[in-house]
Amino acid sequence: MERKKILFVAEVVTLAHVGRPLALAQMLSPQQYDVHFACAPGYESFFHGSRLNSWTVSSISSERFLAALAAGKPVYDSATLRRYVEDDLRLLHAVRPDVVVGDFRLSLSVSARVAGVPYVGLINAYWSPYVPQRYTVPAIGLARALPIALADRLFRLARPLAFALHSVPLNRVRRAYRLPSLGYDLRRVYADADYVLYPDIPEMFPAVGLPQQHAYLGPVTWSPPTPPPSWWELLPTDLPIIYVTLGSSGQGALLPQILQTLAGLPLRVVAATAGQADPGVLPDNAQVATYLPGEEAARRARLVICNGGSPTCQQALAAGVPVLGIAGNLDQYLNMRGVVAMGAGILLRSDRLNEEALRRAVLALLEPGEARAAASRVATLFQRYDVAQRFDDMLRRAMDGRH
Repeated sequence: MERKKILFVAEVVTLAHVGRPLALAQMLSPQQYDVHFACAPGYESFFHGSRLNSWTVSSISSERFLAALAAGKPVYDSATLRRYVEDDLRLLHAVRPDVVVGDFRLSLSVSARVAGVPYVGLINAYWSPYVPQRYTVPAIGLARALPIALADRLFRLARPLAFALHSVPLNRVRRAYRLPSLGYDLRRVYADADYVLYPDIPEMFPAVGLPQQHAYLGPVTWSPPTPPPSWWELLPTDLPIIYVTLGSSGQGALLPQILQTLAGLPLRVVAATAGQADPGVLPDNAQVATYLPGEEAARRARLVICNGGSPTCQQALAAGVPVLGIAGNLDQYLNMRGVVAMGAGILLRSDRLNEEALRRAVLALLEPGEARAAASRVATLFQRYDVAQRFDDMLRRAMDGRH
């Protein structure tokens, strides 16, 4: 039987958009699939030991992406997306896949259709137009200039206009290729694919009126294939361990403050910087590395402190460990809303972080109470989802052209 050719295209603006499709790519049977993976240069170390055929595409920098989020501005302009489309088309014509799978590669909304390749899009469920949301103002200028209660009200009033402005660049590019507008709701832009997969569970992010071509995968966890630091196996077990990582889209400047707040508590801290943070002078109870095996770190920990994004939260919850999310951008607030609704964590604002609130939240989550029980319940829910089988089923639907 001829193997089907699957192409993954990852937009490397954050590590999540690389790790998630990599995890899915590595779940596919090499006997049934010829798997190709495309992303911008700089992530070659993550492919070690894999059988993937790697390709290069252009991408904006993580710095540009994060700066746009912090300023509340559209991440892409039309010129950038047009270059992406041209890049995608060269890749699609070279690989000639049976299915293309994109993670935040918005240009595939155009290029996959022009090339006539079935397109499977990965987005978190909380960005779906079918998942109701109540929005919180993220750490943007509005929140810095006004009291949060007032900033929240203004943000909710302005949010539809902001989503419309963020939708304009892709709609312009679609028009240039004679494709219909997606309208002016950013969620429709994010969810534009022939088939849409949510690497989440409906119990945390329930949908209303979900179309047949949309489906929940369950949690997709991934850790970078890097060796653990020399101290990893020497960690003492006499005190609870807290795993701290602010990720590639977190507020790295907060790491020293977090470490110093935890310094006076009877616990051990293991922290990963993802190359984005200077931890400063290390307290005696802390160990730091660039990357750590996140899934194992979560299993060892009594508490995970992160930026509130879905990858680390899913690692923690899969291990039955509560989460303290220090959120900055809107994606992190939306994800933490689901975590908090399940009772499995606490949300703190990155732009209002102070030692007292941080210490209080840490001590509350370390208690063997409701948060830990809730995290265990979420872990049980996670175990019900066979991600590899669900993903394989969707690929076959895409290849068969079934809705």
